[in-house]
Amino acid sequence: MGGSSGDKARVIQTLLFVAGINTLLQALFGTRLPAVVGGSFAYVIPVAYIIGDSSLQRINDPHERFIHTMRAIQGALIVASSIQIVLGYSQVWGLFSRFFSPLGMAPVVGLVGLGLIHRGFPTLGNCVEIGIPMLLLVIGLSQYLKHVRPFRDIPIFERFPVLICVAIVWIYSVILTASGAYSHRPSITQHNCRTDRANLISTAPWFMFPYPLQWGPPTFSAGHSFAMMSAVLVSMVESTGAYKAASRLAIATPPPAYVLSRGIGWQGIGILLDGLYGTGTGSTVSVENVGLLGLTRVGSRRVVQISAGFMIFFSTLGKFGAVFASIPFPIFAALYCVLFGLVGAVGISFLQFTNMNSMRNLIIIGLSLFLGISVPQFFNEYWTSSHHGPVHTDAGWVCFP
Repeated sequence: MGGSSGDKARVIQTLLFVAGINTLLQALFGTRLPAVVGGSFAYVIPVAYIIGDSSLQRINDPHERFIHTMRAIQGALIVASSIQIVLGYSQVWGLFSRFFSPLGMAPVVGLVGLGLIHRGFPTLGNCVEIGIPMLLLVIGLSQYLKHVRPFRDIPIFERFPVLICVAIVWIYSVILTASGAYSHRPSITQHNCRTDRANLISTAPWFMFPYPLQWGPPTFSAGHSFAMMSAVLVSMVESTGAYKAASRLAIATPPPAYVLSRGIGWQGIGILLDGLYGTGTGSTVSVENVGLLGLTRVGSRRVVQISAGFMIFFSTLGKFGAVFASIPFPIFAALYCVLFGLVGAVGISFLQFTNMNSMRNLIIIGLSLFLGISVPQFFNEYWTSSHHGPVHTDAGWVCFP
């Protein structure tokens, strides 16, 4: 895709800024659930397809290639957001609510968490000396020390296990980096373990305020737009499952059809903002933050609104965002092991409202879970080997600036 470390820091700040706006809109006008809106893994494949476009790869200058690629992603997001806006505000998405029974939501919510298994231990294993301590520390603080109250009877280990664990392991990784523990290790190890691997802090500006069309006017391509539309449909299903899980973990009333439709509509507005500002990806309800509702037992919507304000404020401080971007990813992977697993367990918990003595129900659950994991693996094998699906048409699309 090209681009420098400064461009990377700028994209991270823009993503954090727009995520704060989308979270605030969703908490105030959307479903009004304590759910954080952020970047989605569902958009990785269409974004990778756009990055690999031959017309963009022919640009030799890395910065120019980055700018043109970002503008192509912006155009695809702007077009694809229209589907979600129409389906949401027309209440069409609410018509599917009859399929949102406990039997239907169990595999949907379960796969929202379990479908992201490749983001867990496979990534944690890239730096086990950081990832394993993080995983053990999160489990220990949140489950075994949650009743310890060292300060004024405040259960800090129960309420803030993620913040405490990230701070401790991050300092530990900084010490390892400064002591030269990774100086003579392979490049892949340095990339995953070092805290100074990308020069983000030195290249980031002190202040930067993201604004619409900061990368230039978007470019529109039919092929790019259709690829992004498929990701939008996936994120809609993912968000619906996340809303159901959030309401259950927050001990709130399950959102009715019109609330789900309204939330999907505002999420479409959020994807439109992603395209206008140039975040490089679309947005959906953050699955890991839904898991945090169960881990911290804090389900207040006010907390989410305040956190959205913090995201907007700190995204304008370039150095602050760059410091957080320097956190080794295995630390987050250890959190994903706990949080995604918790969301998957919430999906399975919906089965308590169904008759599991029925062979029909067992077949529905088993087939849905198995195919939900197996079918993506089938297409991933084609993508990894030949960068296209099982049917390759060799078709091309015209790009319109």
